[in-house]
Amino acid sequence: MKSALVFINLGTPDSPSTRDVRRFLKEFLSDRRVVEVPWLIWQLILRLIILPFRSPRVSKAYRQIWFGDTSPLKHFSSSLVEGVREKVTQSYPDADIDVRLAMTYCAPSLDSQIKALCDAGVENILFVPLYPQYSATTSAAALDAIARSFSNIRNIPQWSWVRNYHHHPDYIAALGESVRAHWQQHGRAEKLLMSFHGIPKRNIELGDPYEQHCEETAGAVAKYLGLSDEQWLLTYQSRLGKAEWLTPYTDKTVESLPGQGCKSLDVMCPAFAVECLETLEEIDGEAKEIFTHHGGEAFNYIPCLNDSDAHQQFMLELCRPFLDSVTDKGAH
Repeated sequence: MKSALVFINLGTPDSPSTRDVRRFLKEFLSDRRVVEVPWLIWQLILRLIILPFRSPRVSKAYRQIWFGDTSPLKHFSSSLVEGVREKVTQSYPDADIDVRLAMTYCAPSLDSQIKALCDAGVENILFVPLYPQYSATTSAAALDAIARSFSNIRNIPQWSWVRNYHHHPDYIAALGESVRAHWQQHGRAEKLLMSFHGIPKRNIELGDPYEQHCEETAGAVAKYLGLSDEQWLLTYQSRLGKAEWLTPYTDKTVESLPGQGCKSLDVMCPAFAVECLETLEEIDGEAKEIFTHHGGEAFNYIPCLNDSDAHQQFMLELCRPFLDSVTDKGAH
C-alpha cells in the first residue's frame, strides 16, 4: 500500500524581510483558531495596527537568528524529517512510504503536499503535528488546514493523525536525557525552568486541554529527573495583547528569581519540537538578559530536541503502529 507520513509544523517566513514576515503574520494571525476575536474587528486591528508596527520588529528579531538562507524552524524541521525518512527506509526497506514536511502557514503548505501525495496515488496518510501538547490554537488549526485541503480533492485517501504525545514515555525520556546531557557537559543550575508557549486563559475556560497537557509533561520530566518540587518551575511565555494568559509568566518569573536567591537557572522549552523565534530570541535572548540584569549569574538554555537522533528515533516509534499497519509487518 502506497502510504505517507506528513509531519506538520506551524510555519515560518520565507525570509526575514519585513514583507515576508508581514505575509506570514497576516496568514498566521488571521486564523480564527489562533485569535478568537470577532473577525471583522480583529481584521481592522490586525491590518491597521499589528501588521504595520509589529512586522518590522519581528523582522529584526528574525534577522538575529536566521540560519543562512532559512529559518531555524524550517532548518531543524527539514533535518528532523529527513532523519525520520532515513530511519523509515532502514526499518521498512520494501515499503512504499513517502515522508514529508508541511507547514500550517506558508511554505511548504499542507495543501501543496496533500495534493502531491494524492496525485501520486497515496492510499493512506498519517499526519503528525509537531505539537506535543494539544491546543486548538495549533493542533486543531493544523486539522482545519488538512480538512480544507481535502475539500478540493475528489478521491480522498484514508488518513489519521497524532492528536498529541505530551506524556508518551519515549518523548519524556528524550527530554529528560537532553537535560542530563546538558548537565553532564555544562554542570547543573539551582533550578530547572520549563517554559511553554502560553495561550489566553479564556481558551482553557472554554475547554482547551493545553494547560493540563503542559502540567503533565513538566511533571513527568521532573519525575524522570528525580527533581523535588523546589528544583523546578513551569512557566508560560509569548503572551500577546492585554488579555490574561496562562500564568506564571516566564519573563516575570526570571525577573524575580534572583531576588529570591536563585542565581543560576537551566531553561528548556518542551512545547517546541525545534528551535524557533520563541526559543532562540525570546528565551535564549530576552529572558536571559532579564535574568542577568536582575542579578542572575548563569542562565543556561537547553536546546529543543531538534534533529537529534533521539528525536528522530522517537518520531519513528510514534509512527510505528501506523507503519506496521500499512506494511507486511502488520500482516503477521
